Amino acid sequence: MSAEITINQFANLENGTRLHFASAGEKGRPLMLFVHGFPEFWYEWKVQLAEFGQDYFAVAPDLRGFNLSDMPTDVSAYKARHIVDDLRLLIAHLGYEKAVVVAHDWGGAICWNMAIALPALFEKLIIVNSPHPYLFMQALKHDPGQKSSSEYMNWLRNPGSEQALAKDEFTLMDGFFNGMGQEDAGWFDAETRAAYHACWARGLTGGVNYYRASPLHPPTEANSGPLQLKLDPADFQVKVTTRIIWGENDKALPKTLLDGIENFVDDVQIQRIPEGSHWVIHEQPDRVNRLIRQFMQQ
Repeated sequence: MSAEITINQFANLENGTRLHFASAGEKGRPLMLFVHGFPEFWYEWKVQLAEFGQDYFAVAPDLRGFNLSDMPTDVSAYKARHIVDDLRLLIAHLGYEKAVVVAHDWGGAICWNMAIALPALFEKLIIVNSPHPYLFMQALKHDPGQKSSSEYMNWLRNPGSEQALAKDEFTLMDGFFNGMGQEDAGWFDAETRAAYHACWARGLTGGVNYYRASPLHPPTEANSGPLQLKLDPADFQVKVTTRIIWGENDKALPKTLLDGIENFVDDVQIQRIPEGSHWVIHEQPDRVNRLIRQFMQQ
């Protein structure tokens, strides 16, 4: 039996940001927070909300810049620390001190940062296809294959990329779901496509600004990106119980990004899905749900 999903809820946060969120389950149960990536929105987690709303208060926000949440115009408003602050304040707004956090892609990048800076906010962290920031920085600096597979990030950082993404009824955007490890995204059916197009039609600049605001991108002649950063690995330690689900057929974020993760996370387990792509949440939602359940029962 699935829990009913409630949408069109808004949180006015203390920092002035207004976030839209969807939820399932009863408030007062343990909070499970689902954090989407690019180019998605709360809808990425609809199967998970219906499942975990049965015994959690399951909440999936639209991050700032996406769908029905506020879309600041300043690129600097999309630095990771501001998104972390949104999530911190959302947890408090919902009446909680901590949450189980499940995050994918850009949501994972934000939540790695949040786990490093604010571990007390977490019961557990579950990451799906999102690299630890220090390991990703090292790969961008030293791994030619990673530099090549991440070149799309530099394209997205360019002025006007959002106009190119919107051209011809979001043809390029639709292609993201067919070009990152799988040939035919069967899950991206007409209903799902319509939902995503409605989201994208509300604006793409906010989502693209995550890339523009981040120092992590492949180096170019004009911008050395992560090569400029002198970071101490000790500053990137995660003290939160962490479980990772990784679709190994991810063309942008290969499985080699997991190498060395045990040096940064005290308590980590990895579940690899060899045939899963970057979009494994959509491709195998029931399997992902089972794995999350197993992690929660440990």
